[in-house]
Amino acid sequence: MKKSMAVSLGLVLSVSLTACSNASNGSNTDQSSQGAGAGSQEKTKISYWTIDRHDSSYIKQVIDEFNATNQDNIEVEYVVKADDYAQALDLSFTANQAPDVFRVKEGTIQTYYKKGYMAPIDEYLTDAQKQEFIAMPDLNQFDGKMYSLPNYGNTIRLIYNKDLFDKAGIQNPPVSLAEMVEDAKLLTEAGTDIGAYGFALPFKSPNSAWDRSARVIAELSGYGGFGFDFKTARYDFTGFKEIAKAFKQMYDDGSTIPGMEALDIDPLRAQFAEGKIGMYLSYSSEPGVYKSQFPAKINWAVAPAPTIDGTVKGASGFLGGQWLAISAASDKKDAAWKFINYMYGDQILQNYHEQGYGISMVSSIIAKAKKPDLNGIEGFLPNKNDGVWPIKPTVNVEGAGYQETFFKYMLKGGDLDKEIEALNTRYNAALDKAIQTGDVKLEANQDFDPAKLGGAFTQ
Repeated sequence: MKKSMAVSLGLVLSVSLTACSNASNGSNTDQSSQGAGAGSQEKTKISYWTIDRHDSSYIKQVIDEFNATNQDNIEVEYVVKADDYAQALDLSFTANQAPDVFRVKEGTIQTYYKKGYMAPIDEYLTDAQKQEFIAMPDLNQFDGKMYSLPNYGNTIRLIYNKDLFDKAGIQNPPVSLAEMVEDAKLLTEAGTDIGAYGFALPFKSPNSAWDRSARVIAELSGYGGFGFDFKTARYDFTGFKEIAKAFKQMYDDGSTIPGMEALDIDPLRAQFAEGKIGMYLSYSSEPGVYKSQFPAKINWAVAPAPTIDGTVKGASGFLGGQWLAISAASDKKDAAWKFINYMYGDQILQNYHEQGYGISMVSSIIAKAKKPDLNGIEGFLPNKNDGVWPIKPTVNVEGAGYQETFFKYMLKGGDLDKEIEALNTRYNAALDKAIQTGDVKLEANQDFDPAKLGGAFTQ
């Protein structure tokens, strides 16, 4: 499994779970003491920023424990940013107020590497850690240097309201786009008396909504989830055509919850927990959400995402491969590593998996961890159709991105073929420019078969 993993591989709204400060305070060098409670020595204060909210109760707990017990007099300030995370992080580096440790993810770590935000961690890693936490090129390793270690990954599934499905007389969740459109209509009709609707997505952020839904439908159907064709090494958004049409049909049918275009993920979850939404697509963090954050008042279940025509021709992306990174701008890197080293302890990672905050990507943890005791988690565990896709190139595209383009089509319609042609032209022009400047190096892989990606993480 390790081998296959390595190869295939607006403004600031924030919630601070401690006193919030964007700047790193304390001395300029790491300090040690006889114990965390030593009052005779000034504490080394570092800050940790993350976008993750679903695990905040657990992370706060383990950070509080670190602050109380570490023998180096280190104090960590824990800051959870909302959907402005990327912008806030950019501003913090520009203003020389960057956090010492910050959360990196699959879709952002390549950009942060190019911007020089991260410090390599190779000098800190023990031989045992190098064995336990594998290197995944372009996911946590760049130009031969490690910048982060994996903790958990996310799968994407269809989450559905079993009670509303039963009321509508639908025996099984949809396996194709046509079934999804028809089921959304039937669910809406059945839910009229209680104000329920068949389908929803958090389109307040079109990028997030598209990437947690259309992405997995495309991948299971054999298309790259970001519109990149690895066989030709070119962008081609044709694979999203039928998906965009299906989303638009549900919107036009009135099968989507009113106001979906301005809906954020937590309000969506709250509505689903109350029984007002028939189905939606999202990540494997949802079971934990419905246990604690929004206790579900309905019977709900999980199913594989539908495909375009009902047949599986690819693999659903098991998303992850990195977690925490040290800021290149930090003047307390040693203290930052001591905190990270603590966070990557086996018991913390095992508890993270078992409590359902994320599915472990660390083989040693997978081998000994119990399956999380959470309703619905079973359906999110990796199966034969889950795998890690290659990394698509990062390019700077002029004009609207593909997620925004398809979102506008869903709301207003238009000539979809022309929109896709324009997207292909703009993205490939940006790709050619990146290749010419040396920012991107690509080779077409005519033998690439997305169906062969699945199964690497099956337990």
